[in-house]
Amino acid sequence: MLHKFEGIVIRTNNYAETNKVVTLYTREGGKVGVMARGAKKPNSRLSAVTQLFTYGSFLVQSGSGLGTLQQGEIITSFRSIKEDIFLTAYASYMIDLTDKSTEEKKPNPYLFELLYQSLNYINEGYDPEILSNIFEMKMLNTLGLYPVLDKCSVCGSTDGHFSFSIREGGLICHRCIEKDPYHLKITPATVKLLRVFYFFDISRLGNINVKSETKAELKKVITAYYDEYSGLSLKTKKFLNQLDQLSNLK
Repeated sequence: MLHKFEGIVIRTNNYAETNKVVTLYTREGGKVGVMARGAKKPNSRLSAVTQLFTYGSFLVQSGSGLGTLQQGEIITSFRSIKEDIFLTAYASYMIDLTDKSTEEKKPNPYLFELLYQSLNYINEGYDPEILSNIFEMKMLNTLGLYPVLDKCSVCGSTDGHFSFSIREGGLICHRCIEKDPYHLKITPATVKLLRVFYFFDISRLGNINVKSETKAELKKVITAYYDEYSGLSLKTKKFLNQLDQLSNLK
């Protein structure tokens, strides 16, 4: 049976001399693995469309096992991402997080749109660090994680000065701060952005200018929360951290 998918290439593996096994994240079918026969040959019609990050239209012959990619057409190649090592690193982390957080053939049009919009914004020159934070916050529900960001995670109060408690799984107000001696002190700006990143529609993203101090707090909170609750250890995240450290030394 032939299926037409609109999707983004999130993983490729070489198979035998000339073939590739390609993982697509699709709007219609969720995560789909396909065999792209001959795609490693430079003159193959499947060579360009099976490159990492490529957003395209794919015609797949499905069977009992791995489907076979019959043809594909590039919609967007995200060239700016592919030409910049830093942008590549951020985009690689996003697709890796998508891959490791999803199961095969479980459609999630919201998640597809989130991934597409995020890559598109990176490609257009928006701040990749902030986009990465937004993506991480929006992926939490997919991982079955629901941080408390609209009130104190201990007493439920919606007003006061807030810190972040990894142990309590969300914001903690100044009245309950002694409940967690290891709470992370954060500014009101960081509290606001954590909420915005988690709740707002990414398609409405405008230009966001964030101070370096606030970026550091966001990274500290999100990384600590993921380390505690996600169960993920991604090489792409470690590489991103190494790149950040190198750029900070300049």
